[in-house]
Amino acid sequence: MSSAQVTKSPALPEKRVITTRPRFSDRVFRAIVTSGGLSSLLILGLILAFLLYNGFDTFRTQGIHFLTSSNWQAVVSDAGKVDVVNSHFGIAAMLIGTLILSVIAVVVGVPISVGAAIFLTFYAPQSIKKIMVTAIDLMAAFPSVLFGLWGFFVLEGSAEYWAKLLNKYLGWIPLFKLDGPYVNRSPFIAGLVLAIMIIPIVTSISREIFSQTPLDRIQAAYALGGTRFAMLRAVAFPYARSGIVGGVMLGLGRAMGETVAVYTVLNIVYQVNWHILFSAGGNVASMILLKFGEASPYEIKALMAAGLVLFVLTLIVNSLANLIVSRTGKSGR
Repeated sequence: MSSAQVTKSPALPEKRVITTRPRFSDRVFRAIVTSGGLSSLLILGLILAFLLYNGFDTFRTQGIHFLTSSNWQAVVSDAGKVDVVNSHFGIAAMLIGTLILSVIAVVVGVPISVGAAIFLTFYAPQSIKKIMVTAIDLMAAFPSVLFGLWGFFVLEGSAEYWAKLLNKYLGWIPLFKLDGPYVNRSPFIAGLVLAIMIIPIVTSISREIFSQTPLDRIQAAYALGGTRFAMLRAVAFPYARSGIVGGVMLGLGRAMGETVAVYTVLNIVYQVNWHILFSAGGNVASMILLKFGEASPYEIKALMAAGLVLFVLTLIVNSLANLIVSRTGKSGR
């Protein structure tokens, strides 16, 4: 056999060098992502430092009474300067109003949100599901002033009938007691507006959690002869319970920090009002908006302290929600 007829074996590829060192492009991408995450944390820390720096003087002079009293009084001297000795600031009334409005929003909005999430995940046809999901996502992006104007011009007239109905049949409960004819611009209406605002957030999170329910568990429930309602009760709800709670707390954080919508539909009165149907109330954010325009320099420091309290409360609520959601994702329960 001639040498020309001998087939040559293909050349072996070069040995691949195995290394754990990331490539240059990976290092650049990691640096960009890390800087983006750290910049968010830096901005959050700067906001906290700014509020703490401007509000520390109020905490030093007012002490714990800033959180426990409901007196907001800034005495101005003849020279036009604020007399620090005779100035008293307390946000207890606004803290209670923030709690009342948030509870109303959660009680009204959460059942609607969970029901909408169940319908979109397990009942809605695909064509209707796409339209509704898009509409819910668009609602989450609406500015709060639009919700406030809608509540003032549209919802207030309808909600007045429901407020009078609650007072007629549940007026023996102090919460629904009405001492006068003033129903418009009440905490009840403001709470309904906040409920509409948190529905897109809670619905989106609940829908995502429900969609992650293991398919084998759903099919096993059907194979055992269970109805769709039985599957939801035995499989879907136990799996998504913690995630729903996390979504509810995120919506609660949104309701606690809302400003313009509450200011538009609520009659801001600086006093504790436990009667949600009476036209008086407020929250910390709307109080800051109301007083900031005409506040003196010393009063602005007190408003900064109020903003710091609201910042810490919202941060705690969002941190708890993040903890619950992260545990839900890891455990799958």
